[in-house]
Amino acid sequence: MKSLYIIFLLGITTTVMSQTLSLDEFTQYPQTLIANDHVTMKLFLPDPENGFYRATRFDWSGIISSLKYKDHEYFGYWKATHDPNFHEDLTGPVESYNKPGLGFGQERSGGKFIRIGVGILENDGDQPYETFKTYKILDHGEWKVTEGKNWVEFQHTINSDFGYAYVYTKRIDLKSDAPGFTISHILENTGRRSIETDQFNHNFFMIDGEKSGPAMSFAFPYAISTDNDLRDVMEIKDSELHFIKNLGKGESIWMELKGYSYFLEDHVIEVENKKSGAGVRISIDEPVYRMVFWACETTYCPENYVYIAAEPGQIRTWVSDYTLFTK
Repeated sequence: MKSLYIIFLLGITTTVMSQTLSLDEFTQYPQTLIANDHVTMKLFLPDPENGFYRATRFDWSGIISSLKYKDHEYFGYWKATHDPNFHEDLTGPVESYNKPGLGFGQERSGGKFIRIGVGILENDGDQPYETFKTYKILDHGEWKVTEGKNWVEFQHTINSDFGYAYVYTKRIDLKSDAPGFTISHILENTGRRSIETDQFNHNFFMIDGEKSGPAMSFAFPYAISTDNDLRDVMEIKDSELHFIKNLGKGESIWMELKGYSYFLEDHVIEVENKKSGAGVRISIDEPVYRMVFWACETTYCPENYVYIAAEPGQIRTWVSDYTLFTK
């Protein structure tokens, strides 16, 4: 029997198990595979009826289940249970527009609001926004997926009767000149109201199945610090973050990192499995808006944020670059 543990994190209760599910458990969900001479990538596809992920916290597009390079695996499923309607039951990297949503709590929105990459949701009352709650989806919008041998593109179109509308395009391309991929974003504001939000990537790394412990290293191009308690679990050495010991069953750690500037050169993260030598370097062509780190026993997540604003008729674009390496 699998052992059950409870994590209490920032007042939120999250249930995790001591054993993770294999991706072989999820063959019934719509998915696709892209590949080139360097890497092979598997992704789950957005589907309102049959999708692997149907909750309302994360953008449904670009959910990568597997990324293989030179026999190294970078992702996987980090839990022992799966519910398509539960907020965190997915694989990484996954992105979320972190503010409550377009129109949330605004009287003229009529109790409705929009989560970008999800749809038009129902706000059932005057309660504050609950990040981990799965809200009722009133309108999924229109999803369009196109793909080639080494790329896949997702387009989500939303029109509302309370002033917000957009065409959101996310494209994942495998890089031809290096092992890795890019995530290109295009957000076109087609409504009559301004869009203002932030977006973050949870990442959910599981490099070669290594758990959260001393084998894992996280480096930044600036001296990092935090006001949060490292609890004798992690340590900061100038620009690097390390585990001192393995996180045990039911344990987690969360911190907000400081030290970055608003120059693009600072929006870089390097994650490395020192045991297997596999790593990834992430860079974004937007300034760091916020930087958070979270980990539990089975996954480790540098969570980088960007700020997004688009006036009616305006188009915003930004690109995330993932370069893989081995040592």
